Amino acid sequence: MRSLCAFLSYFIIASSSVMLTPGHTYGQQTNIDFYNGAFQFDQDSSIDIPFSDSLSSTSIRRFYTQMDNGNYRSVIQSLLDYRATHQMNDWLYYQLVRQTAQQMSAKFDNYARYTLYKWFLMTKSGFDARLAYKDDQLIFYVKSDDDISDLPYFELNKGTYICLNYHDYGELFDRKKQYTLVDIEVPGATNGFSYKVTRLPDFAPQKYIEKEIEFKYNGKGYHFNVKVNEEVNDIFKNYPIVDFETYFNIPLSKQTYESLIPVLAKYTKKLSTEKGIDYIMRFTRYAFLYEDDRALYGQEKRMPPEQTLLNQASDCDDRAALFFYLVKEIYNLPMIALRYPTHVTIAVQFKKPVGKSILYQGNYYSICEATPQNENLGIGQLAKKHQAEDFEIVYHYTPH
Repeated sequence: MRSLCAFLSYFIIASSSVMLTPGHTYGQQTNIDFYNGAFQFDQDSSIDIPFSDSLSSTSIRRFYTQMDNGNYRSVIQSLLDYRATHQMNDWLYYQLVRQTAQQMSAKFDNYARYTLYKWFLMTKSGFDARLAYKDDQLIFYVKSDDDISDLPYFELNKGTYICLNYHDYGELFDRKKQYTLVDIEVPGATNGFSYKVTRLPDFAPQKYIEKEIEFKYNGKGYHFNVKVNEEVNDIFKNYPIVDFETYFNIPLSKQTYESLIPVLAKYTKKLSTEKGIDYIMRFTRYAFLYEDDRALYGQEKRMPPEQTLLNQASDCDDRAALFFYLVKEIYNLPMIALRYPTHVTIAVQFKKPVGKSILYQGNYYSICEATPQNENLGIGQLAKKHQAEDFEIVYHYTPH
C-alpha cells in the first residue's frame, strides 16, 4: 500500500512539474475538420488575448505585442506542416488560417479580434499582410502580384496590397475615404500571396455525391454520373475575379476528374478531333441551365469547372472555363479565349481551320461556342449578335 501511495504521489508531482515548467502555460488541443481531413493545433493560454478596445494603431500594436510574446509558434508550425503535407496553394492555406482563427476567436463574437488573429497567423506564416482601419472597420490586406479586378487595394513601396476581407463589408467599404494604415513591420513577413489554385484538396470519398448530368448529341441521349462535392462551393465562395490564365487553369478534384474525364474520353475516342470537340462543346452548352451571374449572385462571379459541374446553372464565363479544361485534358490543343463586350468564348486550333476562324500569332483558331445561343451553332460559327462586335484575346494556351 505504501509503494502504491508513493507511486501516486510521484506521478502527481511529476505531472505537476510538467505543467509548471517555466515559460509554459496551460493550453488546449483543437481539432478542425478541414477539406483534406483533420487539422489539430494546440492553443496556449498565453495567446488567448482579449480585444475590446476601439480600433486604433495603439490597440492593434498592443494586441500584436501580447501575441508576439506568447507561445504561438506551435500553432504556426502545425499550420505550415499541414500545408506542406497536403501541398496547399496560398488560397487553400488561407482557408485553413480562417478556420483556425475562427476556433481561436469566433468571427461573430468579435470580428476585430477574429481578423487580428487571421492577420497574425498569416504574417507569422511569412506573408506580407497589413491592417488598416476607419471607425469600426478593420481591413485586412495582403501583398500580391496577381491581377485581381474586383477587390480594393493600395500601393506601398512599389508593392500592391489586395483586400482579403472585402466580402465581409461589401458596400459598407468606403472607397472614397482613406483608411489608416497600421505601421507594424513583422520580421520575416515578406512573401507575396498568390490566388492561383493549381490543386484542389484530396477530399474524403464519403464527402462526394453522384450527380446525374445528361444531354443529347445527334439525337441520342448521354448520361453521366459525376461525383461532386459541395465543399467546393465553400472554397470558392469569396474567390475574387482573377485573370483568365489563373481562372482557366483551376483543376478538378481527383474524384470528380476520375468520374468524368475518362468517360468523356471514351465517348470521343472513336470520333475525329473535330467531331470529338463538337461533342464536348455541346455537352458544355446543353448539360447545364443558363443563368446570368447577376441574377444568381447579384454580381459578376466566375465559377471554376468543378463548380459548374456541381451547380444547376452557370453563364458564359463558366462554360468557357469548363470547355477549355475538358479540351485541354482530352486533346491538349492550343486555344485562345475571346472576350466580347458581354460575352466570353473559346477558339481551338485544329490542323485545318473550321468555319469562322481567328488569326493569332500566325495560326488560325476556330470558334467553339460552349454557351447556349438562339442559333444552333457548330464549330466555326459565331452568334449574329456578336459578329459585328470587337473582341480581345484575353488568354492564349499553348500545350507544353
